[in-house]
Amino acid sequence: MHVQILAVGKLKEQYLVEGIEEYRKRLNRYGRLEIVELKEESFSEPLSDKEVQEILRREGERVLRELKPRSFVVALDRGGRALSSEQLAQEFQRVALSGISQLVFVIGGSWGLDERVLQQADLVLSFSQFTFPHQLMRLILVEQIYRAFTIINKEKYHK
Repeated sequence: MHVQILAVGKLKEQYLVEGIEEYRKRLNRYGRLEIVELKEESFSEPLSDKEVQEILRREGERVLRELKPRSFVVALDRGGRALSSEQLAQEFQRVALSGISQLVFVIGGSWGLDERVLQQADLVLSFSQFTFPHQLMRLILVEQIYRAFTIINKEKYHK
């Protein structure tokens, strides 16, 4: 299975890069992981609601241009559906059995995701009611993707 992460913004912290690279190596056994970084809009705070919406619109357009047909799109959003690791693994299996071979996860920028991206998604997923830095969310997501594959393959990683 091909897993793609569309992430708004560049990863800056070296410890996050190293953690993601470790899980990327581990994931090679199960398929390919591709991370596509999309330009994050620059801004100076404070911002009006209109300015925030314009940032979301521009970033959302970049995300939507990257989405390919026949992909299962998962948008990460605090308001989404919460799944356990086991349920996420079951969702991967369901998608694979339906004949879709590409999972696309979308992580928004500092302000989240444009409503059009959320509407386009096949699943809006929440990892928590907490707000995480979008760069840290990448590492958490990659770890959960790895965990899901170990669950599917009945390996010891997941306890």
